[in-house]
Amino acid sequence: MCLSTVYRNEVKDENVAMSNVMKIECDGDMVILTDLFERQTAIHGTLAFANLVEGLAVVRETS
Repeated sequence: MCLSTVYRNEVKDENVAMSNVMKIECDGDMVILTDLFERQTAIHGTLAFANLVEGLAVVRETS
């Protein structure tokens, strides 16, 4: 199983939006993250990149 950590704007420990993310959905200007326990977090922004080998992704927040 491949789980990722998703960060807000840049890869820094203080910017972790969610860990153990198993699904990332983009719906208009929202990025919806779902973790291993089916908990969801929605971030207003766009998916900047995802590196599934390293298990990380970055969402660029918009105001």
